[in-house]
Amino acid sequence: MASTGLSRLRKGWAIQIRVIHALMIRELTTRFGRENIGFLWIMAEPLLFAGLVAIVWRLMKGTSEHGIGMAAFAVSGYIPITLFRHGVSRSVAAFTANGSLLYHRQIKILDFIIARFIIEVLGGMMAYIFIASILIFFKEFPIPDDIGLFIAGWSIYCLFTFSLCLIIAPLSEMSEAMEKFVPVTTYIMLPFSGLFLMASWLTPKVREYMLLSPFVNAMEMMRKGIWGDQITAYYDPWNPIVCSIVAAAIGLVLCRRVRRTLSIQ
Repeated sequence: MASTGLSRLRKGWAIQIRVIHALMIRELTTRFGRENIGFLWIMAEPLLFAGLVAIVWRLMKGTSEHGIGMAAFAVSGYIPITLFRHGVSRSVAAFTANGSLLYHRQIKILDFIIARFIIEVLGGMMAYIFIASILIFFKEFPIPDDIGLFIAGWSIYCLFTFSLCLIIAPLSEMSEAMEKFVPVTTYIMLPFSGLFLMASWLTPKVREYMLLSPFVNAMEMMRKGIWGDQITAYYDPWNPIVCSIVAAAIGLVLCRRVRRTLSIQ
């Protein structure tokens, strides 16, 4: 009995992996086509954005600030924030754009969100590795001091972003205003993202409020993993983890509700 159940679980898992893989290929082909560099645009978009910002910051603020290289500091902040902005924006109307595929029994509405988000994560990771490698070669980016802490911070950042996508995707189906509201929200949250500064640069009172943000905690972890003892970082990994669990639970309930009303075209 137990072996039969385990076998069904493995079979179902294998089917969902193939479904998500197929949806990713479909999404990449639809978004970027097959010409020029094709799917590599998933890396090029965040790479160009972070690279240009790093150049501007270096020209405006000099080579370093608070003992941290400006180019590296800009890249360490803008790659994650680009992942957030792209991930959230791609989750808007994700169900409507792929609604016709629900005709296939194996495809679930969660697969649409997962496929789109994996694409953004892969693009962000590729861009991060590429631009960091170039900057390390020119001695503008340090070799990460604690790669494990950096990966943990990146993973938690991705987890919280994904949990928000689970909320925004169904809400965008419930209200058309969400499509206009999301871009404004992503700009409003920038000061609370940890992008422009580190918690140690703030007064204790302001720092206390800033560390309520899951993004700040994850960003502090990533930067501590990069610079190590060169900087003082403040973070609580349980903050983004707990927030992710709560947000994901809300998102799953909303997705279930939307699925009942979603018509198959």
